[in-house]
Amino acid sequence: MSEFEESGIGEECGVFGCVAAGEWPTQLEVAQVLTLGLVALQHRGQESAGIVTSNGVNPPTYNTLKGMGLVNNAFPPEDLLKLRYGNLGIGHTRYSTTGISELQNCQPFVVDTLHGKIAVAHNGELVNAAALRKKVMRHGVGLSTSSDSELITQLLALTPPMEELDAPDWVARIKNLMHETPTSYSLLVMYTDVIYAIRDPYGNRPLSIGRLVPISKLHTFKEKTLEWGWVVSSESCSFQSIGAKYYREVMPGEIVQISKHGVKSLSIVPRPEGDLPAFCIFEYVYFARPDSIFEGQMVYTVRQRCGRQLAIEAPTEADVVSTVPESATPAALGYAEQSGLPYVEVLCKNRYVGRTFIQPNTRLRQLGVAKKFGALTDNFAGKRVVLVDDSIVRGNTIAPIIKLLKEAGATEVHIRVASPPIRFPCYMGINIPTKEELIANRPEFKDIAGYIGATSVQYLSVEGLVSAVQGGIPSLQKDERISTNTKASRRVGHCTACLTGKYPVELEW
Repeated sequence: MSEFEESGIGEECGVFGCVAAGEWPTQLEVAQVLTLGLVALQHRGQESAGIVTSNGVNPPTYNTLKGMGLVNNAFPPEDLLKLRYGNLGIGHTRYSTTGISELQNCQPFVVDTLHGKIAVAHNGELVNAAALRKKVMRHGVGLSTSSDSELITQLLALTPPMEELDAPDWVARIKNLMHETPTSYSLLVMYTDVIYAIRDPYGNRPLSIGRLVPISKLHTFKEKTLEWGWVVSSESCSFQSIGAKYYREVMPGEIVQISKHGVKSLSIVPRPEGDLPAFCIFEYVYFARPDSIFEGQMVYTVRQRCGRQLAIEAPTEADVVSTVPESATPAALGYAEQSGLPYVEVLCKNRYVGRTFIQPNTRLRQLGVAKKFGALTDNFAGKRVVLVDDSIVRGNTIAPIIKLLKEAGATEVHIRVASPPIRFPCYMGINIPTKEELIANRPEFKDIAGYIGATSVQYLSVEGLVSAVQGGIPSLQKDERISTNTKASRRVGHCTACLTGKYPVELEW
């Protein structure tokens, strides 16, 4: 278990959608595609999962399946059968940032509007949720959950001033929502036979589009290959597992319509003049799977660059480089490459210790971290070790590991952290412990090496992290698949609020 998992830092959520191409009823098993897509996004939320499918006729028949826990537990195979006639659908896997963990808060939400049902799945957290709740209630709308995602659903259901009574203008409704709340949301909205994919103008949360193609064409794909369908996902890592090819990202502020006829960019809502995008930089550092693509670059490659930058900023005299959490392996390899030191494994993890039914007694408590890890002593005994980590949040996890390595023969244990110290809470979709709980804000941080028992501790600087992330973003050339007037959305910018306290928008509490 990583420092993040034990520290209480939680991922956000994952959203996934699928639309079958060609004639309907489709032969594509949409429900199975949605399930596999959500499994690939399981790292983004493990509390609950939900799927809503539609047959796409007017009026549509919506079928919903929701459950608590992991995707494979939430969706028994026999229950998936009731979704088998879907031609399109959206799904969600949840980690609660607002709202308690219970089935009523499980997404996607389905509501009736003046023009029929819509289903909505949301990743993120609204910075002005409290004010929006009051506004919605003033319109006489009752809320049945504590999730801010329901607010989005209800705001979409409200008729905008210029809409004709007999024809829904979903672009106008979505724009109205985007003007009501600046961030943070990546949204999937399903209405009748289309899915709208939306990112907030700051692009705080990721969203990517993929093309479902025949398996025989997956590795010989050409642009003219006929697709079986379209998918949209929080992360592109889900595409390989369902036989989809990466198409492109949804741009910040963009509204994209996905139908059986293809992908169409409808509009882009700009940010206030002068504001940069604010894509969460911690998606690169920790939260995303390393095989995901953001801003034209693979997360794994970015983490390697962070490790190389860390070696430049915080070199040390050592004999070997290693890491504890698997998510930090790319950074450790980058550090080793830059410093010229060999990379070795120092610990072997017991992946089943968390499932033991044996109650801890005094002896087991004394063994502590040794129950979870075995030391690979031949790789480091008598040597100076550099451990590269994602972050030190509370310091509770890394200290016993350092003790274990020293007791197993390491002469020195230096800690190098491939991100800056986390000092501030996040209000845009990541659950971070209180400011007082973060070790970077506590008196122990002045001598953190002594506190955790390390020989030395150094972090990557904020400037180094931003440089490592932005240094590999390819120049964004004109893309004919995206509508015009997108110049403002193509500028590069990242949210570093949890590191610097500088939030991209004014917070309303």
